[in-house]
Formats: sequence, C-alpha cells, structure tokens
Amino acid sequence: MKKILVTGGAGFIGSHLSRKLIAKKRQVIIVDNFNSYYSPKFKKERLKILLPKNKYKLYKIDITNWKKLKKIFQKHKPEIICHLAAIAGARNSLKKPQLYAKTNIIGTLNLLELAKDFKVKNFVYASSSSVYGDNKKIPFAEKDITDYPASPYGATKKTTELLAYIYQRNFKLPCTGLRFFTVYGPWGRPDMAYFQFAQKILQNKEIELYNYGNMKRDFTYIDDIVDGIYKALNHKFNFQIFNLGNNHPIQLKYFVKILEKYLNKKAKIKFVPMHKGDVLATWANIKKTKEKLSWEPKTDAKKGLKKFCRWFKSYYGNI
Repeated sequence: MKKILVTGGAGFIGSHLSRKLIAKKRQVIIVDNFNSYYSPKFKKERLKILLPKNKYKLYKIDITNWKKLKKIFQKHKPEIICHLAAIAGARNSLKKPQLYAKTNIIGTLNLLELAKDFKVKNFVYASSSSVYGDNKKIPFAEKDITDYPASPYGATKKTTELLAYIYQRNFKLPCTGLRFFTVYGPWGRPDMAYFQFAQKILQNKEIELYNYGNMKRDFTYIDDIVDGIYKALNHKFNFQIFNLGNNHPIQLKYFVKILEKYLNKKAKIKFVPMHKGDVLATWANIKKTKEKLSWEPKTDAKKGLKKFCRWFKSYYGNI
C-alpha cells in the first residue's frame, strides 16, 4: 500500500485517517471540496493541526467534477482509494435531496469508473448505519435487509453499495464498504448532535432531545473507526460490507449525563417528539467484522467523551 487517494480528506474521519496513513509512511493524496455544509475554516484548521506540513498532496476539487478528478488520477495513479467524501446528515437530506443524490451517487460513480480505468487495486468506501433505516431487528447485521432507509441520505448510501457491487461483479474491482455508526471525537463534525450539545451546555442554552431522550445510538470513537478503515485498506476482498460500530448503544439521556460530567456543567434540556428521517436506535452487530477484519472497538463512551470534552474545552474555552 503506497499511493492512497482519500476523498473527503479534510473531513472529520478523512483527516484522522490521513494522519495515520502519513505516520505509516504512505503517500497520501487528499481530495476535498471544502463545502459550506459546515465551516470550511474549521476543516482547514483540522488539516493544519492534525497533518504534518508538506507530507501530503491536497486538491480542492468536487468529486462530481469528472475532468478535474481524472487529471488527479492521470498525475498520481493512486493504487488504493479510500472514498469518504459525501454530503452527510439524515435530517438535512430531507430538505436537499437533489444535492445528496448528486454528490453521494454521481461522485461515487465517478470514482468507481476512474478506479476501473486506472486499475486501482482496492476500493474502500464509507457507507452508513443509515442504510438499515426502519429495520426492526437489532443489532443490525450486514446480511439484514436494507430496502427501507428512513432518509434520502440513507438511500444514497445504499446506492453506493449497489454501485460498488456492480463494479466488482463486472470489472473485478475489489470493493469494501464500511457502515459507520455515529462517529464522534475531537475535531468532529460541528453539525453532529453531540457536538452541538457540548456547545449549548457551555453556553447555558437549551438542548433538544428527540423522542424525549429515548433515542439510542451506537456511538463509535474516531480512533476505533480509523483503525477499522486502516485494516480494510490492508485487506483485499472481492466484495465485502462491514459494520464499524461500538456494539453498545446508549440512550441520548445518558449520553448527555456523561457530557455534563466532563464539561462540569448541567444541561438545560427540552424533550421533544421524534424527528422525521430519524430512527429510534442504531446497534451494530460486529461478529462478521471481528472474524474477517480482526477489528473491534476499544473505546467506551465514557473514555471517548472524556477525550472529546478535553479537546472541546481546549479549542473553544468556556465559549
């Protein structure tokens, strides 16, 4: 594993992964369009703090731009692709479904086509627990039916899995999909609930807990996710999909209590009904991931949130 193209490399997961790849002496090429879904400035700061200067190539390019993307392949000829770029957020996808379809589906299709043309050795891509949608069976296993996503975002991620299968079946492109379960940690996405909770708690503002705080999420710490991606990049499967989750869902009410402890401040909570596009619970069955990828999480919610809160207070102060 030498030259690796990381799409969405300025994002939360992409930047942490790129740091690990650089530390492992890999040649990293980052593609990111620095969109305004959340602060581009924050993304630039991530790269500045997390990545060593002059140890990677960075291109500000949208993955839907075929011509510019092809030029990167022609210039660098990456051996492996780690495709993390996407427009994220289940709730927001109900408002802007066309944008999600364009970026997440057409962008992925562009990368698969270029991977085929340039004979890429391994294609690892980000899927999501959102593909499970209204699945009533828990914990979620990779073999479960994923025909009923609850949001356009979930539908686009299901589509990327289908596209990857088509390229493996017809062109023998090795493809591995990783279904992430609620990733959190330092330098996380500011649009995520846990990030906004921390911000509002310190600002003494009210936070809303959907479904009256009874939602359950399988929160997975960033270092564990990066470890799982790295293992997938080092394995060459014909076609596989793996859950990367903590395998231990917790209620949002309890999650907020942990935040209160490590932020040393009480939250003002407003309990509200469930939001459209949300699911009641996520829970990863990781039996297959343990067996085939030799991966399992090491960080529980208390340990992970303690690290996040320490970073959050050092970055934002007392706000």
